[in-house]
Amino acid sequence: MTRPEDPADTRMMAIIHNALKRDLVRVHRVLTETPAPRGRQRVALGEHVTWMLEFLHAHHTSEDTHLWPLVRSRNPGSAELLDSMEADHARIAPAADAAAAAAQEYATTTDDHARVALAEALDRLLEVLVPHLDREVAEAMPVVSASITNGEWDAMEQEHNIKSKTMRQLAAEGNWLLEDIDPEGYDVVVHKVPAVIRFVLVQGFGPGYRRRARVRWTPDGSRTAAAAAS
Repeated sequence: MTRPEDPADTRMMAIIHNALKRDLVRVHRVLTETPAPRGRQRVALGEHVTWMLEFLHAHHTSEDTHLWPLVRSRNPGSAELLDSMEADHARIAPAADAAAAAAQEYATTTDDHARVALAEALDRLLEVLVPHLDREVAEAMPVVSASITNGEWDAMEQEHNIKSKTMRQLAAEGNWLLEDIDPEGYDVVVHKVPAVIRFVLVQGFGPGYRRRARVRWTPDGSRTAAAAAS
């Protein structure tokens, strides 16, 4: 068990990054498979990409506004690395905005050009996003751990990434992070909130989340999709 005075436990960062990569790549694959998504699946995929990119924007904003300044204050020698992280965010933002616009268009039309446009937008986003996500975990998180304590990390997480969100928002994010996760990662995610809230998020909201997830990953019109949406 980690203590407040221990170096920051930054494992959550890799968990978040893995979830983003997992689903953005999976959406791209589904978009380029035959037959193309249609009906409820198409809408669900577009809405999921929109939601993930809103999450990504908030995630990067939290880092630029709260995490990096805290690390800079504790470790002035980290400035060059953190400047490069912020520069990455600035390069990623236009590609993320373009993909979000393409996802909204895709979810609200039946035009196949919108499917192609979203797949191409995700290609461009993944090209700039994945190297950044991997570099942040490999290079920036060790510096974060060496610069701030676990107590400071948890306080920042609670204040800026947990306390301000509704139960429904936390449930959507938490259950998304828990998809296909290993036991160690599961333990990290669920212990970000107290036991009672954890039970509500996982047991109360979990079944509904999983039904919605099956709709976006199951071709519309199949018996499985119909059962998942019921």
